[in-house]
Amino acid sequence: MGMSKPTSARAIGRSVGLALSILFAALAPGSEARATPRHGIAMYGEPALPPDFVALPYVNAEAPKGGAYIAGEPGSFDSLNPWIVKGRAPYGIGAHTVETLMGRSLDEPFSLYGLLAESVDTDEARSWVEFTLRPEARFSDGSPVTTEDVIWSFQTLGTVGHPRYTGAWSKVAKIEATGPRSVRITFKAPDRELALLMGLRPVLKKAQWAGRAFDETTMEPPIGTGPYVVDRVDPGRSITFRRNPDYWGKELPFNRGQHNFDTLRYDYFGDPTVIFEAFKAGDLNIWRETNAAKWVRNYDFPALASGQVVKSEIDNARPGGMTGFVMNTRRPQFQDWRVRQALIEAFNFTFINQTMNDGAEPRIDSYFVHSSLSGGNGPARPEVAALLEPYKAELPPGTLEGWTPPPGNGQTSDRKALRRAVALLAEAGWTVEDGALRNAQGQPFRLEFLLARGASDTATIVELYSAPLKQLGITPVVTAVDSAEYLQRTTSFDFDMAWMVRPMSLSPGNEMLLYFGSAAADQPGSRNLAGIKSPAVDGLIGQMLAARTPEAFTLATQALDRVLTAGRYVVPVWYEKTSRVAHSRHLHYPSRVPLYGFWPGFVPETWWHEE
Repeated sequence: MGMSKPTSARAIGRSVGLALSILFAALAPGSEARATPRHGIAMYGEPALPPDFVALPYVNAEAPKGGAYIAGEPGSFDSLNPWIVKGRAPYGIGAHTVETLMGRSLDEPFSLYGLLAESVDTDEARSWVEFTLRPEARFSDGSPVTTEDVIWSFQTLGTVGHPRYTGAWSKVAKIEATGPRSVRITFKAPDRELALLMGLRPVLKKAQWAGRAFDETTMEPPIGTGPYVVDRVDPGRSITFRRNPDYWGKELPFNRGQHNFDTLRYDYFGDPTVIFEAFKAGDLNIWRETNAAKWVRNYDFPALASGQVVKSEIDNARPGGMTGFVMNTRRPQFQDWRVRQALIEAFNFTFINQTMNDGAEPRIDSYFVHSSLSGGNGPARPEVAALLEPYKAELPPGTLEGWTPPPGNGQTSDRKALRRAVALLAEAGWTVEDGALRNAQGQPFRLEFLLARGASDTATIVELYSAPLKQLGITPVVTAVDSAEYLQRTTSFDFDMAWMVRPMSLSPGNEMLLYFGSAAADQPGSRNLAGIKSPAVDGLIGQMLAARTPEAFTLATQALDRVLTAGRYVVPVWYEKTSRVAHSRHLHYPSRVPLYGFWPGFVPETWWHEE
């Protein structure tokens, strides 16, 4: 089957509407949830696919098996345990070798279907959830998956695992086996998402970890249930996964058309530019281009001219997320919103976007830009304003009235923006003395940009951004470190400003507590890089999690977005409406692209090799 054209944005939009209409159809007043075992579960209403579905709607169910997928990754790795704070694991350990009780459809905002579990059961209030394991589920060593493995995995991840697991686990009252193959989890408080989150927890083999500390790094491959096993490891440089011919789940409808490559290999490089060179030389067979200008200018190498490499543009209907320079509000100079606004004023977006992307990329003005979850830029609509009213006294300016980042003027210097920045800094107590911006105590404003070594595009953005900062009297300093030190410093929040890429989904939930919640602000390893501590943020996340209808959920998310955006925690840059992917002509993807587009679960899972 030949290369298919990417799905258009309009077609994806129709898919969004269809999925949402199906997803929310069961929410008419008076409808009652059934507390009987089901093949799947949705955040609201019913999952779109029936119990007898034959494959996910966006896969090629007849995709051939074989070939290799070879991708490049930046940095290095020193552990094969991706479920803890310590160390850095290579991509793919969790995605390819270990499975969860339920699997996610990328064509629905948040629906899960049975994977290790043959069924899921819950009550209308979602105060508990019960999973029944498939009797045929097996680890790669042939041993059966047991309720003991599930309970141990959940308890271990929830107590000594990465913070992305411990937060949700704190809301669990108890976990217990209710039968030879069934496990029930009872929750402490209402939270509709918890039943789904438990379905997405990795299930590990308890016996492998007997007598060992789970929260320590290791180079021993995990024994998982997934379609692949670790084949070869060159520590820090490369990892290869081999498709398991005895994989227990290869005949499941959920897996049909997926896991098609015989081998998956990820090679690690210190510099992203070297990854591109390796791709051009044929050492890799896929590359995602994140620079719009380079996509036009830099693809004139022989393999492309000969047709051995092709370029694909893959649309999506997911939120654009937040990308930019995050300000660490644990540092005193960033605690005043006026300082943060001044730093945003100094970022001449139009000029920098033109320089970096030929002006092709749209500006981020919302954490959920490019989706209905965005809070918008004008005055808050009445329903959203009502949710913000209890927090009115603490809300940053622009939350209710509307706030957008300044556009810049397309020239090397935006004097109007710099004058606004000077005024804001003066109001916050910063004035220029002897050419340096100083606070009331005479301390200079020194601004360190923490970057990963080899991030050449980000370094260029910092260089362009530094000129107006210097005009303000700020001393910018660039510190480029290797991937291990970068991870260590961001994990411990040891930075002034760092480059942040925060993807957002169509179903934000408990991860918002990890990204923005007060409890995560001082928790090492959390993703609250900005150090946000806001009762409004905490309260609105709580309302999102407790929402019983999609309408209530959307309103709470829009209100949260307005608080985060007007909080000015990030100097936002741009987002991609389309993923630009160059790849071997022998790599193919389905003709129908899911809502999430080029996303984990779509690549490499649904791609295949064909001569």
